[in-house]
Amino acid sequence: MDGGRPGVAATLRALSGALGRPAALWVKESGARNLRHRDFLAPRAALSAAFPGGQVPPEAVSAVPSLRGPAVLPLRVCRQTPAGLAVQVHRPEAFRRLLGPLPGPPAAAAGPRTGCVVLHCPALRGSPAALRPRHLRSVLLADHLAQLLRAQGVDVRLVPALSEEKSWGVLRQLRICWPSGPGGSALTDAISALKAALGRCPCATACEQGPGTAEGVISKVHLKSFVEQQGLLGYDPNLDVLLVTERTLQSLAELQEAVLQCPVSDPTALPASRFPSSSCCSIVHVVNCEEEFQQQQLDVLWRILDPGAHTALQKYLVCGPVKVTNPSSPIGADQYFQLRKCQMYEASVIKYGELAQDEAWTEVIDTLTVAAIRFEMLSTAHRSQITLDLENNSISTKGTKSGAFVMYNCARLATLFSTFQRAVEQGTYPPLPPVSELNFSCLREEGEWLLLFNYLLPFPEVLQQAAQLPPPSKGIRITANTETVCKFLIQLSMDFSSYYNRVHILGEPFPHLFDQMFARLQLLGAVRDVFHSALATLHLPPLSQI
Repeated sequence: MDGGRPGVAATLRALSGALGRPAALWVKESGARNLRHRDFLAPRAALSAAFPGGQVPPEAVSAVPSLRGPAVLPLRVCRQTPAGLAVQVHRPEAFRRLLGPLPGPPAAAAGPRTGCVVLHCPALRGSPAALRPRHLRSVLLADHLAQLLRAQGVDVRLVPALSEEKSWGVLRQLRICWPSGPGGSALTDAISALKAALGRCPCATACEQGPGTAEGVISKVHLKSFVEQQGLLGYDPNLDVLLVTERTLQSLAELQEAVLQCPVSDPTALPASRFPSSSCCSIVHVVNCEEEFQQQQLDVLWRILDPGAHTALQKYLVCGPVKVTNPSSPIGADQYFQLRKCQMYEASVIKYGELAQDEAWTEVIDTLTVAAIRFEMLSTAHRSQITLDLENNSISTKGTKSGAFVMYNCARLATLFSTFQRAVEQGTYPPLPPVSELNFSCLREEGEWLLLFNYLLPFPEVLQQAAQLPPPSKGIRITANTETVCKFLIQLSMDFSSYYNRVHILGEPFPHLFDQMFARLQLLGAVRDVFHSALATLHLPPLSQI
């Protein structure tokens, strides 16, 4: 058998290639019922469209089990069924390939950085006291997206830098990693350059301070005519005149400095301007739906003042509204966090009693609160509305679709392995042998294949898909699958919990039972690693107790 880590996409490509058809004919099964009979299926309808009468040449069918490749799953059998062409994987070998040591370092860690993305979150330009749950949603999304992109080798710049970090306590409480610090002389120079460009701009009219002039306004810029002349698509038709202030220019200067910090793809090309066209940098404004219009104004102003290639790469990731049910008054982000923390404490006391009142549980409650809020904000597609019910205690340690449930199952795994380690130290069990000595043919329980096939196998591709920022078909809005990781963790937690409740992992210390126990521990160790890696993209540390 070939070495290397198998993947879903590579296996699907190999299956389509075996039938001599470039189109994606095959689907990966995921439901427990279908996985009892097959792992991949070329549905009857797809075969009918690709082959005369839907009849696949027998020699093509017989060639499928012999498919090989470093990223192709080992296949056991391919047969015609009423549903279509069904393939089963050689499961013991798949367990060995996926649970064994990987040859060489991970690709993302060994390879160079691939491009740069500037994530701009206008919600952080206001004061901390003005931060609302709707703003928090876009900040959490940008923070999560930055982690996903970095995991794929992308260089990420976060804008704006926080000028008064100590004032943003709610960001620290939510474990949001955001840069801070003064702009310095480079920012001052950039503002001066923008002012000079503004003075030369034919679309701008200088404003003298006097009666009828808004305080701080230094110029009026006509945006509408520029948008029409350039044929820009996707911009609000109500864009017209923008009143430019010092703060407006500072916002643009911060974006310019972030772009300058991005690596250049061709370092031998000396730039003719401050922004080389060879720099592989894209700019994504992560905004809530109420901020989009104002950001479009700044976007067009930037295009006018600095008509370089970088300003044409601005795109928008727009978050849907956050509706708070029956608020007695507008609730701030800090109030929202404190309310959820109190609710999580009350729920933990109900479930765990006096244990939850111990000082050691303070950090646990904090982590559960952060998990609850992050999953509440991020498990819904970013375009859709979120409804926060703050009156009723909607935070629970029991619900299967909450961040607390995910953390609970992660802690169960930690408890399992600490219990096993103590038993090894006491001489109850021998240590876990090297993976090369494990017998994976012992893994015959339905839930074991479900964990491997639906979670361990596709996990790297799940992270890749979640980090993708596909260009828009038209206009300036993009769509990202930022809910993918939360949904993946929720489903993994449900299937792991079902398996763990059904199967006794640490059995009686009889030698004839060790093979199965060790194989299961190796599987669950890999599941634990997936939990940890996925939670890291949410800045959530794994819990050792709960």
